[in-house]
Amino acid sequence: MTDDTQQRKVALVTGAGSGIGRACAIKLYRNGYRVVLVGRRAAPLEALVDDARREGYEALAAPCDVTDAASVDALFDTIRERYGRLDLLFNNAGRNAPAVDIDELSVDDWRSVVDTNLTGVFLCTRAAFGLMKTQSPRGGRIINNGSISAHAPRPFSIAYTATKHAITGLTKTVSLDGRRYDIACGQIDIGNAATDMAARMAKGVPQANGEIAAEPLMDVEHVADAVLHMAQLPLETNVQFMTIMATKMPFVGRG
Repeated sequence: MTDDTQQRKVALVTGAGSGIGRACAIKLYRNGYRVVLVGRRAAPLEALVDDARREGYEALAAPCDVTDAASVDALFDTIRERYGRLDLLFNNAGRNAPAVDIDELSVDDWRSVVDTNLTGVFLCTRAAFGLMKTQSPRGGRIINNGSISAHAPRPFSIAYTATKHAITGLTKTVSLDGRRYDIACGQIDIGNAATDMAARMAKGVPQANGEIAAEPLMDVEHVADAVLHMAQLPLETNVQFMTIMATKMPFVGRG
């Protein structure tokens, strides 16, 4: 292993196969990180690895179910064996539930959202924390993808909003507990990035006053730039919370 390789930081991005995760993974490997790409589906991860290699960058496809503790443990065994450390975890994987009243939401749909958006973040953070506090040099950074819904709900979003509020509590606690181990933890709250998941916003979505209205979107590249900024700060500096959003989307004044 060359000195250059030893100095290059290792990043893990969950939900890396599409959308925000994909954009951030590309931004990170183009800026010198060795990026571990995590998602349930292998094909988009492998395609991204091929893209990275064609450009002369390093990425590793690591299919993993973040809701499963054994799968996450196996993922971190791979990271230890291949790289010996982890410098950055971007907890990005998430999902939504059907947009219905709470009494119409199935328990299975509720649990699926909680398992991915909250338990998945806990499992990956738990494993990253354990590695970061024992590796040499010690420490690292964890960035959690919150959401505008960590502050204000959309109509019919009980599961998603509840988990994103919980992520804020998790972020604060890990930020506190990580201080003694040089582990920084922050949260990026994203509003209306132009991805497949958010495409419906431009077509019209329910508003707090009962209307259906189209909402503006922003280029996902701006989110990737923001995550890179947070990631590249020295560990003695932390962006605790950042909100990045389409300027004219309904957030301030929502409800």
